Amino acid sequence: MKKENVVSIEDRIPKLKQHRKKKANRRLLFLLSLFMLMILSVVYFQSPLSHVKEVKVSGNELIPNQEVLLESGIDKGMNVWSVNKNKTVDQLKGLPEVKDAEVKLSFPNTYEIKIREYSKKAYLSKKNKFFVILENGEVLDKGTESIPVDAPLLRGFEEDDVLKKMVKELGELPEEVQHLISEVNLDPKKTDQFHLILFMNDGYEVSATIRSFSEKMVHYPSIVSQLDPSVKGIIDLEVGSYFRAYETEGEQSDEEDEGER
Repeated sequence: MKKENVVSIEDRIPKLKQHRKKKANRRLLFLLSLFMLMILSVVYFQSPLSHVKEVKVSGNELIPNQEVLLESGIDKGMNVWSVNKNKTVDQLKGLPEVKDAEVKLSFPNTYEIKIREYSKKAYLSKKNKFFVILENGEVLDKGTESIPVDAPLLRGFEEDDVLKKMVKELGELPEEVQHLISEVNLDPKKTDQFHLILFMNDGYEVSATIRSFSEKMVHYPSIVSQLDPSVKGIIDLEVGSYFRAYETEGEQSDEEDEGER
């Protein structure tokens, strides 16, 4: 008969006591940690650390910082946790210049607002003032009396679908071509109510139509490269593509028929 190992109760008691002591210590540590966390929370919410110290704004060019701050509703001194970030974003997107916005808290008490604006595509000349036109066709109501040089100037347009179509066509051009355009004049004709006359920064004049504006104007650099830079004139892109110098009434045909492009 095999002899079995028998552990007496006296041998087990020290181990049970040790296990219970460890369990009690863990419970006490948890309660102390919870208590300290509560104290720290109370101290934090009562201290200046829980109040907005600074609001940083970035990404805005068309809107002044002060206007962004006012529309955000975030003020210095308010509780950092009272800010509803989604509501703030919606309020900022209510500004005509704002395409999107991001609001985040940089711990402990600084808010960062990142603005993404609609890009500026042109200026509208109206009542001796110049108004910014955004990529979505919206015209800002803040005009300037100084002639702009950082985007094409549109003359003869009204705030309607024709203007939005023109801005859309401008937006489809490469930036390097957009920057070559100084003025775009709406010059309706009996045969084409969307006829345009453009004045370019390199001294040329362009006759075009909104209907095929971006399709034809994308080739402008290639067309100009084939012309004598000392002879300025009108580049006609309405149907085909030909050049007429200011000095003569004759026409110099372009080697490449842009009308098929």
